[in-house]
Amino acid sequence: MQPVRPSVDRDFRCEILVVGAGVTGSLAAEHLASQGHEVCIIDRQRPGLGSTTASTAMLLWEIDSSLSDLTAMYGFERAANAYRRSFSAVSGLAELVNKHQLACGMRHKRSLYLAAGKVGARELQAEHALRMRAGLPGEYLDHLTLLEQFGLYREAAIHSIGSADADPLLLCQALLAMATSHGAKIFDASAENYENSGQAVVVELDSGHVIEAKQVVLATGYVMPEFLTSSLHKISSSWAVATPPQAAGAIWRDGTLIWEASENYSYARTTRDNRIIMGGEDDDQVIEPEARDKLMPAKAETILRKLNGLWSHAEPVAEFVWSGTFGTTTDGLPLIGRVPGHPRIHAAYGYGGNGITYSYLASRMIAASIAGNHQPWFDDFAIDRDAPKDIL
Repeated sequence: MQPVRPSVDRDFRCEILVVGAGVTGSLAAEHLASQGHEVCIIDRQRPGLGSTTASTAMLLWEIDSSLSDLTAMYGFERAANAYRRSFSAVSGLAELVNKHQLACGMRHKRSLYLAAGKVGARELQAEHALRMRAGLPGEYLDHLTLLEQFGLYREAAIHSIGSADADPLLLCQALLAMATSHGAKIFDASAENYENSGQAVVVELDSGHVIEAKQVVLATGYVMPEFLTSSLHKISSSWAVATPPQAAGAIWRDGTLIWEASENYSYARTTRDNRIIMGGEDDDQVIEPEARDKLMPAKAETILRKLNGLWSHAEPVAEFVWSGTFGTTTDGLPLIGRVPGHPRIHAAYGYGGNGITYSYLASRMIAASIAGNHQPWFDDFAIDRDAPKDIL
């Protein structure tokens, strides 16, 4: 059920303005409102119908950049901390959903990180060793074990606990309902301009009215305002398909979340009604919606061919095809924190394949910063952090 969203017909003040009502905005709004803050939310479209709708909702704690790659960029301790924070974020979100019985179809899942491309058995063994050193869960599966246990023909894999899947739109709606129950207000409006004004931020709306907020949280998907830039951020598009419900026995063991260890990886999960959702084919050269959507038939054909190669027991037919544009970063870590030069504006961008996981992490980090409880490790995700030397 969509919350009622009146338009803004007057100027007003609030303590915290959240711009964007997708998963990031709804998590931030719910958490801040539950702490007793006066929270207002604005969005130019119906809540959850932006980047959230395009999500395949694989709640992985494993990051787009492997622990091996992150260690090469930043050193082991910083890389391991990022992985542990991601693991805790999935656990924290699952606890929130369970505690409040949020009706979003969340299921606890294991994941399979498959050898692919240039990453073979040797590289996965090294990755697994680093994860063990970091205190992360997982077991290394060689080719024969993977084939015997899952029927998947790959050189090796890492099998891990701690992930989940969910319906992203239902999750968003449930969180917004909780936020409004704590007193948050949501409006149909678009932010056009932001002006720092001493002890507040004046946000000009498309209606001509303004909202004066002590703190602003930007949760606008991949669309950044002009004053926010990062050398690490880039925009990319992705495509996904959903098959018809599969016959009994045509789903791999436990419906485990699957993703590949290659740079441009494919990923797959199942649904409660036995469909297979598979996505990938990311492209940072095609980001305009019209051009992106024109590629859906060709991308769907490629994804289905890869599905057949991965799991030949499935009926490789697409009943649904969709695409979406998202923000990512060159190091695989999100951009979360205060916007440089704008101490009262906080933002969360660049999630890559860890959208909902990083949304939860961002909601907790931003709330802590607003409360004056900035932690040193927040700097590892800072919007203005320096790019590691090997990707400059």
